[in-house]
Amino acid sequence: MKKILIIGPSWVGDMVMSQSLYRTLKEQNPDAIIDVLAPAWCKPILSRMPEVNQAIEMPLAHGEFKLAQRYKIGKSLRSNQYTHAYVLPNSAKSALIPFFARIPQRIGWKGESRFGLLNDIRLNKQSFTFMSERYVALAHPKQQMNNSSSLGGLSNILWPQLEIDKNQVLETTTKFSLSTESKVIGLCPGAEFGPAKKWPTKHYAELATQLLANGYNVWLFGSNKDAETTSEILQKQSLEYKNNIVDLAGKTSLEEAIDLLSVCQYVVSNDSGLMHVSAAVGCHVIGIYGSTSPDYTPPLTNKLDIVNTDIECRPCFKRECPLHHLKCLNEISPTSIVERIIND
Repeated sequence: MKKILIIGPSWVGDMVMSQSLYRTLKEQNPDAIIDVLAPAWCKPILSRMPEVNQAIEMPLAHGEFKLAQRYKIGKSLRSNQYTHAYVLPNSAKSALIPFFARIPQRIGWKGESRFGLLNDIRLNKQSFTFMSERYVALAHPKQQMNNSSSLGGLSNILWPQLEIDKNQVLETTTKFSLSTESKVIGLCPGAEFGPAKKWPTKHYAELATQLLANGYNVWLFGSNKDAETTSEILQKQSLEYKNNIVDLAGKTSLEEAIDLLSVCQYVVSNDSGLMHVSAAVGCHVIGIYGSTSPDYTPPLTNKLDIVNTDIECRPCFKRECPLHHLKCLNEISPTSIVERIIND
């Protein structure tokens, strides 16, 4: 029996996409036990993945090296007798814990100085266009993964599917006194990466105004960092519709946000972690792309609209617009988004 330790990614979207690997590993070996070492905030996501036996909290912050502590963590994991480790981040430090845990098979892509730390290093990452493909390719023998045709593209891999408990969803909607009598549209106006991924707040506000006028309920999602943005969106709405729009940013746990996103028929989102969560719980996702591109990390769902402009300077993959005009996002009109929803 395979006993597997995954060194998980540190971003919400990447963690969601990593489920494609776990689903593949369980399909190959139904009796395999899969544990994931990841930051504490990941537990609500991992708890919705039936393939994962347990989430082990990574006590070190993203970017911290702390060799002695990594040795201590690895040593503490030896008694688990893992047979395989899959290291999803590219850093050398991410490969240290499986090495110190003396896991026999340590698999990952070539990264910074990882020879020796990993003993099954994959070299042809660029043959796989999408991050989800790169994760899944690690589950297959190296000799079979000479090019992306071995996987057949995104349509031939298992997509993330987060489990939703209807009773828990009911409890969460009741907790926040939310009505689901009308269709619900979720808006995710935040972007942890930077302002070059953030559709203007005034556009989200206008989108909310048009959706409310068309009879939809609107729920605003995000973390504490997004509360200023969502508050501004809320303040711009007419008193006539105040009961039909709810600001949830910073008020829900991640687990509660997952529950509530599953209720939304549509989710309009910047390129963010919540966009990938929305896809994995079955929403129709309208993904707005500015400086980034869906050509690497698209939301994995058949219910999808990608919205972007075609100006020459995008995608630049910058956190802030280097030309200081942000036309790639400013020129996407709220009306064009509304039309996609009401004409569906």
